[in-house]
Amino acid sequence: MRSAIKHFAERTYKPLLVKYLSTTKYYRYNGIKLIIPPEVFHPGFFFSTKLLLRYIDQFSLQQKTFLELGAGSGLISIFAAKKNSIVTATDINPIAIECVKRNSEANNVVINIIHSDLFENISQQQFDFIAINPPYYKKQPQTYKDYAWYCGENGEYFSKLFNSLANYIHTSSIILMILCEGCDMEMIKNIASINGFAMNCVLKKQNLFEKDFIFEIKRAQ
Repeated sequence: MRSAIKHFAERTYKPLLVKYLSTTKYYRYNGIKLIIPPEVFHPGFFFSTKLLLRYIDQFSLQQKTFLELGAGSGLISIFAAKKNSIVTATDINPIAIECVKRNSEANNVVINIIHSDLFENISQQQFDFIAINPPYYKKQPQTYKDYAWYCGENGEYFSKLFNSLANYIHTSSIILMILCEGCDMEMIKNIASINGFAMNCVLKKQNLFEKDFIFEIKRAQ
């Protein structure tokens, strides 16, 4: 049954979705209004963003410093800002940066928006929360849109992430990352370990097409 569903997803659902998302779309989530151009990851048609959002919602975010790496449309950052967090949103994709600016203004929230490849352009500081919905398929990105999906042939995205992460956290920081069963989980865990971090799975969720995992990242003991 699972193989039949995956076959349907690859042969039917995915091509139709790619065609549908080839133009600018409008999306609403819990009162948040988004305009999403085709070059930016759409959170409405994939389970990861909403699952991570629901997990984040259990925490008190009042006046907490909150960083979203790879903000895309800005949904998670806007959600955190509406919870009175002090939010920084970044993305490597300049079209996504403009998208976050426009969507934050439309939703009347203030967000510090930085065009950055991971931590590259973020001044060194310690965040209370860091949220990451990363690219995890092993292929070299060729376009801005690709950066939402591909982490490099050897997981270069994760090497850069874990190499700099320690400079932006304190002992009580909460770092959350969502992955799916389709990625090279062992590779990612190994890169984390090499850089002194451990990944603890705090939630597993089976959706129609695949299983998602939320990890809390901590310094290795």
